[in-house]
Amino acid sequence: MRPSPRLRPTVWDGLVVLCVAALALGLAFFQWRGGTSQALTAVVSVDGTEIDRVSLDRAAGEKTYRAGDYTLTVEYAAGSARVLSSNCPTQDCVHTGSVTRGGQSVVCLPGRFILRLEGGTPDPDAVDAVLG
Repeated sequence: MRPSPRLRPTVWDGLVVLCVAALALGLAFFQWRGGTSQALTAVVSVDGTEIDRVSLDRAAGEKTYRAGDYTLTVEYAAGSARVLSSNCPTQDCVHTGSVTRGGQSVVCLPGRFILRLEGGTPDPDAVDAVLG
């Protein structure tokens, strides 16, 4: 029976450990700073095609969009957007109300209309995941 070889760390092993540690520290610092924040933007798409992009920094007013056989009126305010009126049968898009944070959306299924918010500052009290 042959004895097992003695394994010793090499210089390359140490270099890999240092690179992984530097990367972990860099990412931890980036997260500690809070990441990057972008201006809150409303993105409007119909049938999967983006048709409008509105910055919500100081936006105020209404815009009308045609989505299939339906007409939707969207109200933009500083930091929020909502579907004000629609002639679709279910009115789910109108009943959704205002969206104010990045990642939220308003959908009109019959018209294939999506109003999605992007950017903004992250909510420190938001839940990332629930386990258990």
